[in-house]
Amino acid sequence: MTAGDLSEKRTHLQTPTPQTEPGEAAKIVIDPSDKRQEWLGAGAAITDAAASLIWKQSKAQRSALLHELFDPKEGNFSTIRIPLGSCEPASQPYYTYDDVPFGEHDASLSKFSIGEGEPDAPDATKDLKYLVPVVQEILQINPAVKIMASPWSAPAWMKNTGELKMGGHLRFGEYIGNGYDKEKDTFESVYARYFVKYLEAYRQYGIPIYAITIQNEPSNAAAWPAMIWKIPELAKFGYEYLRPALDKTFPDTKIYFWDGSLNILNKHISDEITPEQASAFDGFAFHTYDGPYTNLFNGSRSYPHWKLAMTERRCFIEETPEDASHIMFGLIGNWLVRQGLNMIDLWNMALDERGLPNMVGSTGRRGVVTIDHTTGKVQRNLEYYMLRNFGQDVVPGSTVIGSSSYTQDGYTGGVGSVAFLAPDGSIAAHLYNPTGKPVEAAVLVYGRGSIWQHVTVPAWGTVTLHKAFGSVNESTPREDEAFKLNPYPANLADDEAPGKGVNKLD
Repeated sequence: MTAGDLSEKRTHLQTPTPQTEPGEAAKIVIDPSDKRQEWLGAGAAITDAAASLIWKQSKAQRSALLHELFDPKEGNFSTIRIPLGSCEPASQPYYTYDDVPFGEHDASLSKFSIGEGEPDAPDATKDLKYLVPVVQEILQINPAVKIMASPWSAPAWMKNTGELKMGGHLRFGEYIGNGYDKEKDTFESVYARYFVKYLEAYRQYGIPIYAITIQNEPSNAAAWPAMIWKIPELAKFGYEYLRPALDKTFPDTKIYFWDGSLNILNKHISDEITPEQASAFDGFAFHTYDGPYTNLFNGSRSYPHWKLAMTERRCFIEETPEDASHIMFGLIGNWLVRQGLNMIDLWNMALDERGLPNMVGSTGRRGVVTIDHTTGKVQRNLEYYMLRNFGQDVVPGSTVIGSSSYTQDGYTGGVGSVAFLAPDGSIAAHLYNPTGKPVEAAVLVYGRGSIWQHVTVPAWGTVTLHKAFGSVNESTPREDEAFKLNPYPANLADDEAPGKGVNKLD
């Protein structure tokens, strides 16, 4: 049991006494015969910012945290999302893997590099400084973790603006070599090879990439690495360039379409993507910053073979328990899973007590965990407990099954539920209470007799349950360590706030 205000944090409950009647409780019927989508897992983004905080912890602190998060005997987070090049937040100045001055070309990608030096060495650069060594440690703990990679921008010389920041687009239809060969002389073909070289480089460090997206937030011309793609452009590039390039050496690597907010999807994607183009993609990725959230159906119902991944959502430090629980437990952890979601990746596995580091000097955000930047101590946020509900309690490879729900959107109405059938026949389920008062629920598993079990779901909180044939993971989160949150410091040192200003982002 976890309360929305974290007064209870995955508190163990006694197994409820079976009863023959549900009484006045909300009736939750779990139906194993109603089989839906496959569940792939849940986790969060390991950005350069998050990796830097984790790597700067002591070895003992880092080992304890990563085991708590990823060890199958503990939190068992099973997916991560990483940036393909720089993103924001970052602890290092922005970069790509092939930076040459605008006006010059590197058609052969001879200068491609994910970093210099050895991983974790003091002189290591780019991805090798923090990201690669942290991901390597994660895979040592849990080799089955699925990794999705997303670029924020192509190298500036490949873009019409010559800048990493503020959007711009790929130099579509322009030629870069001595000829007109579509597979080697266009900017599209060179950028497709850029992805391949990235996969090759990460494979050399023992890091397999499960899936990629073509662009993070394709509609956002942000003041950090960013790039604009229209839906038909993503479809054309994926079908004509990226998928053929991957098929030559990485045919198992999956491509997820979109990777942006749902407010853009005001009509069915099938109106802009042909079935042939859709065949190049394995899934649909989206963020949950902007609604209407029912726009999800404009993507998910266009091509049902696509798996669904919620690839980004963050919370602010000062968000109320009600609002945070409605987003994390309700919208994402309940409603989206009921609507076909296969995978969850939240934004920023870790930020510090100020919401840093980043390159724009903005504070007031938080990660799944908060790490004190001076001591390495750790505090766990509500997002952590939502992910742990999935990682610890739901086996990847389970099937989502039918269950009763009294909330149509995940965060209003009565008790909601989502249930899973594991490969061995065990059942796990989450109950979510979107109200400010405790609510009693009675649970019955269809086909296993008229046996009801009663439980009280706390305000804005969750209860998870198991019907298992063997032992279940009963590990508990580690204790939070004491340090003060300071989301809006009066002054930041210049090296901590390159923008030389503190902005509370709305």
